[in-house]
Amino acid sequence: MPELPEVETVRQGLIRCMVGHRLAKVDQRRADLRFPLPRDFARRLTGRTVTAIDRRAKYLLLHLDDGMVLMIHLGMSGRIVVGRRGGVGNKLGEFHHETVRSDSGGRDAHDHVVFTTDHGFVVTFNDPRRFGMMDLVSNNALHEHKLLKSLGPEPLEDAFDAQALAARLRGKRTPIKAAILDQNLVVGVGNIYACEALFRAGISPRRLAGTVKGERAERLVKSIKDVLRAAIKAGGSSLRDYVQADGELGYFQHHFQVYDREGSACPKCGQKIKRLAQGGRSTFYCAKCQR
Repeated sequence: MPELPEVETVRQGLIRCMVGHRLAKVDQRRADLRFPLPRDFARRLTGRTVTAIDRRAKYLLLHLDDGMVLMIHLGMSGRIVVGRRGGVGNKLGEFHHETVRSDSGGRDAHDHVVFTTDHGFVVTFNDPRRFGMMDLVSNNALHEHKLLKSLGPEPLEDAFDAQALAARLRGKRTPIKAAILDQNLVVGVGNIYACEALFRAGISPRRLAGTVKGERAERLVKSIKDVLRAAIKAGGSSLRDYVQADGELGYFQHHFQVYDREGSACPKCGQKIKRLAQGGRSTFYCAKCQR
């Protein structure tokens, strides 16, 4: 599943081709994704101008000029790819990568919603497994949406600090790895970046969450912020289905220190990296460096 850095990378790419532009055409090719799409979905979006694009956790929030917000989640296999109508002008200007998908008539069976802007950008939501979702929500009611209202703090905001983390972990007897995957505690830190952040912080994924306080909490907060920022800068991690909005792959997977490196040498001490199962997910760690 795309994690916070991947979603943030897509957001930054979409800003360049959608903000300030009118949705000249919306092609809805099915009635549902994970949930049914809103009634009159395509009609309500057609002609609207995108005024801003925000992100909350792993949700993209496209603000429209009528006070509504198009809320998008990529799910397990969803991707958003940007091209040009008819393949004209095969560049996206300020994107880090210039290779884009052209919309010259070829159609993928998993292209479920296609937005064409007044400047000819074609923004395609492709989702083979259909675990993604889209909804239309009033901006005034956004914070009360059932999928957003219980979410924890954003990890890259200043309010997420060691004191805030320790307070949320106080008394928790779950492993720290499971705790930081809890979206009610802090949003957007998925399995990959949890493994990497715990390694950088020198904290065992088995450690009880309630014992992470003081200096340990400071190290972990810094590591979470550092690994997420580095991943965003690298365009995310290209695992399975994820690509950036311009169709290019992210590169952070080349900087993994422990994730998916079972049996490889720890970059700090040289001992072999181990893997264990936690909550149905694989955790990668160094038993010597992480305590």
